[in-house]
Amino acid sequence: MIYISRFFLNIQNNLREFYLNSSIYDKKISRSNNKNLIYKPSPYLLSSIIKYSKKKLKVEDFILEDIWIKNNISDKDFKNLNNFYWFFSLDLKSSKKTIQTVISNWINYNSKYNSKSWNFDITAKRIIAWLSSHNLSYEESNQRYRNQFNTIIQKQTNHLINEISKSKLIEDKIIGCASIILVGLCYQDTKNYLNFGLNLLKKISKLSLDNYGFPKSRSISQLVFYLKYFILIREWFKESQMAMPEYINESIYYMGQGYAFFSKNSESNFLFNGNNVSNNQEFDHYLKRLGYKFKNEGHELGGYVLLKNKKVCLIMDTGSTPNQNFTKDYQSGALSFEIITNGKKLISNCGYYRKNNIQLNRLSKSTAAHSTLAIDDNSSCKFTRAKNEWLVNKGTKVLKKNLIFQTNYWKINASHDGYLKKYNSIHEREIEFYPDKMIFVGLDKIIKRKANHNLKFDIRFHLEPNVRLMKTQDNKTILIELDGEGWKFTCDNYDINIDKGLYFGKKNSYTENLNIFITGISNNQTENIEWKIEKI
Repeated sequence: MIYISRFFLNIQNNLREFYLNSSIYDKKISRSNNKNLIYKPSPYLLSSIIKYSKKKLKVEDFILEDIWIKNNISDKDFKNLNNFYWFFSLDLKSSKKTIQTVISNWINYNSKYNSKSWNFDITAKRIIAWLSSHNLSYEESNQRYRNQFNTIIQKQTNHLINEISKSKLIEDKIIGCASIILVGLCYQDTKNYLNFGLNLLKKISKLSLDNYGFPKSRSISQLVFYLKYFILIREWFKESQMAMPEYINESIYYMGQGYAFFSKNSESNFLFNGNNVSNNQEFDHYLKRLGYKFKNEGHELGGYVLLKNKKVCLIMDTGSTPNQNFTKDYQSGALSFEIITNGKKLISNCGYYRKNNIQLNRLSKSTAAHSTLAIDDNSSCKFTRAKNEWLVNKGTKVLKKNLIFQTNYWKINASHDGYLKKYNSIHEREIEFYPDKMIFVGLDKIIKRKANHNLKFDIRFHLEPNVRLMKTQDNKTILIELDGEGWKFTCDNYDINIDKGLYFGKKNSYTENLNIFITGISNNQTENIEWKIEKI
């Protein structure tokens, strides 16, 4: 049945590709309203989403016509070339006439749909790039070129409208909506483009964000992505002096609170559910320059609990697994935690490997890659492979959660059912912190609903690659050296050891790191595993 399904799916895809390359489809998307560019967006508004090259490019390197038909470049270089974001790294002294010749050459070779250069994501970005660099791409041009420019912009936009429902990535849909909305603003076309883009953006937001404006995927990086594009769209509306939909302002308010919750409450990145180490300083400057100020004094958001004082930050993943549709980047780290002390990460998760490597991607999704408990070398979630992605087939549900946050005493307590079906067991975790003594006291419980003896368990505590560990001669203590700070880890009743692992904190890369792990066999109806981390 699987092979039959794939056979018919391939036929369907081939027929669709044939249609997209046909003259019928080309005629369909070639309808334009012949309007001229009215609103001209400021290019600096894109500084939150575009990485500018420090080395200024020469447009003369791109004027050759055959650059658009080369087949010997990598997919990455092809995308970068055809999305035209490199326009924003051009020498400002570049000739407008030369740049417009580059665009004309691209149009001559790509005026009709083809699967590579008209890829959804590339097309959406190209429209944004061409319109936002109007001072080079449009100004001081003749009417013939302007007609050509306006026609191809609207033709590509018609293609986006036709294909956006078929795009699988939410990020691509958001970029597509932004592109369609920008065309509507630039050409003052509310009927064909602006209303369509706004209505679709609202629909996508309702489907993918919860009532507090946090992504249902529980992804911190996706939250930042959403916020950047919503603010960009809002600034386009303000600059074009068009009436702004209220849901744009409302969404930014809630997403801004989420951004403040994670970014303003800590000097470090949190490695949960698809997040990597990133530097948001430039985005913070961008927000300040445009007058955005976000605050959040709460301790819970999006399934995370975060407690903090001037020296220490403790965060725990206390949320249930999202719906399968939102688990593309989800990691099975239920009740995992991280500790930051004086701006340095003491306990970490391993991060996320999103590059096209199935084995490393799956490894980074596993419970073993998180600072939490695993039973019998199994993850708390069960994953199933869908093409080149691992989606959650059976997730975890948080059964209880509570916290105490006082000046001299913190406590987070939560439990989940990820091991209930296979091992008849509940994992409950409690972490206490005594700020005056700088001591963390942990208690992990394996609570069995039915008798289940000889149950192997591991609890891992991952560290960043620069952290050094040493086990004492009595085998009861592990010393932690953290950039000038000394800590010790103890667990009296179970074996503790040091193990090597892989750290995926930096995007699309990995390096070796160390982790402390407690290991044992659970023979009791309720297994209590106590551990302690204290400063020395």
